[in-house]
Amino acid sequence: MKEFEEILKNSSNWIKGIPASPGIFTGKAYIYTKEKLEIKHGEVNDVDEAIKSFKEAIQRSSYELNKIFGLAREKMGDQRASIFEAQLMILEDPQLINSIEQRIISERREPEFIVYEVFNKYLNVLYASTEPYMKERALDIDDIMQRLIRNLQKKRWVSRIQNDAIVVSKTLTPADTILFSRNNVKGYITEHGGLTSHAAIIARSLDIPAVLGAINSTSLIEDGSTIIIDGFHGYCFFNPSESQLKYFKTKQEKIRLTQKKMEGINSLPAVTTDGKEIKLFSNVDISGEIENVTSCGSEGIGLYRTEQLIEELGEFPDEEVQERIYSDLAAKIYPLNITIRAFDLGGDKTRLFHPHEANPFLGLRGVRFLLENEELFRMQIRAVLKASVNKNVKFMIPMISTISEVKKCNLIIKECMAELDSKGINYDSSIQTGIMIEVPAAAVMASSLAKETDFFSIGTNDLIQYLMAVDRGNDTVALLYQEFNPAVLMTLKFISEAAISNKLPFSICGEMAADPMAVPVLIGLGFESLSLSPSGIPVVKQIVRSLSYSKCVKLIKKLEKLESEKEILDTIEQFFITHKISRNNLIF
Repeated sequence: MKEFEEILKNSSNWIKGIPASPGIFTGKAYIYTKEKLEIKHGEVNDVDEAIKSFKEAIQRSSYELNKIFGLAREKMGDQRASIFEAQLMILEDPQLINSIEQRIISERREPEFIVYEVFNKYLNVLYASTEPYMKERALDIDDIMQRLIRNLQKKRWVSRIQNDAIVVSKTLTPADTILFSRNNVKGYITEHGGLTSHAAIIARSLDIPAVLGAINSTSLIEDGSTIIIDGFHGYCFFNPSESQLKYFKTKQEKIRLTQKKMEGINSLPAVTTDGKEIKLFSNVDISGEIENVTSCGSEGIGLYRTEQLIEELGEFPDEEVQERIYSDLAAKIYPLNITIRAFDLGGDKTRLFHPHEANPFLGLRGVRFLLENEELFRMQIRAVLKASVNKNVKFMIPMISTISEVKKCNLIIKECMAELDSKGINYDSSIQTGIMIEVPAAAVMASSLAKETDFFSIGTNDLIQYLMAVDRGNDTVALLYQEFNPAVLMTLKFISEAAISNKLPFSICGEMAADPMAVPVLIGLGFESLSLSPSGIPVVKQIVRSLSYSKCVKLIKKLEKLESEKEILDTIEQFFITHKISRNNLIF
């Protein structure tokens, strides 16, 4: 870590962006500049010919997207490839097509101009939104428009990219990302885009390093020049020095060795050297990831994010659909447990049914949305209960900030149980229901909340964001998102002590659980359960097996006396060195 800090301090040939997909690669840059389409806006003499051209452009665009959809399914599977299926649905929407045709007929204008105007009405609304999710979806709509206009102009997508290049562009569409992968692309760097963009999702699915939001990268990086992309921390180095090349080559080799060492660890328990067992669970976004859960050596699913179903299905799933999905997951994971989280909507999540809010992160989020839309909440509760017949399902409520919210949720759950009882429907009457601690108010009230629920799950992503008053997706203040800030560690300690004193099970399901540097800290704080991405479990398990629980407890006593994140990080790093714990387990 110190060596990396020195590299940054002693050089200026780097750009900081958002780490959107992990991985490191050194290679040649390919500057991808999209051709700027000139829109003809004159009148047409032959309306029938204009309509014919428009229909041919629709057919050609559909053909192209279907080919891309097929390639995406081959590379990523059906679930994640549904991004392109959604684009096809927009392109083939009869209402949209009819409105464009009617305007061509009535206005006698060039089809490409009408297409541009119609699509821009939607784009202007999306781009004006304050919500990152909506702005990201605008890129998908813009991609459809550009494709349609390009086909109206009888132009083709042209790329002279060489194999094994790192693509640098202002933006990348989902189609760009998939098509470039045919040339064995080794990395993506863009000036715009965030973690929720479809380009980022595709890059993660394909295991291609990606750094987004790297401002001025297309002007600072020359085409064909050597660059280094670090998708773990979001850095790009252009025209790297010999010392930088050597550092990252060593880092790549360490990652390779780490991955090789992990191959035999999946079947081993996560137990410290002095016998403390740590349960490692998987966070799951989509149903297709279940195979990763069973192959990575996890204890089950610690967090199933049900709001992703809306993304997968393209609509709010009804009770029957939910019951089938939850039952299928519970059956596949049996006899292991699955913790299903109620729809966590709002903020940067799916915004279905949501009103416009000036500050969505402080608005109708999580449990607030659920209680405002009680019938949707009850529908999900009934579906979860019906899926719990094998007694391996838990239910969790997000974004709790008051005790009254917990009591209200508990009452609704009991009423749903009574409803199922009256119909003679089987379910687990002793199902455990827990809450997420991700709001500072809930952290402060942890001891009282512990008396109203069956378990805690700490969502560090939001907890840190609200505690530090920082948007981690905003690169201008991203440095203030400090998971090792003394205030964060004190808060985690306060929550863990409240849970322990009330004999309440508690775990952590935020990204901090997957951070190698955080593992000894969390163990020392008393966490016996961590939930993280399946791909991160082997690394964390190896670290747990290298640690002494008693020494982790002593580490916490040292950290409690420190006043800055840097002091804490330096102390943790020294902890690994002093106790001769192999740094090959750490990916820095």
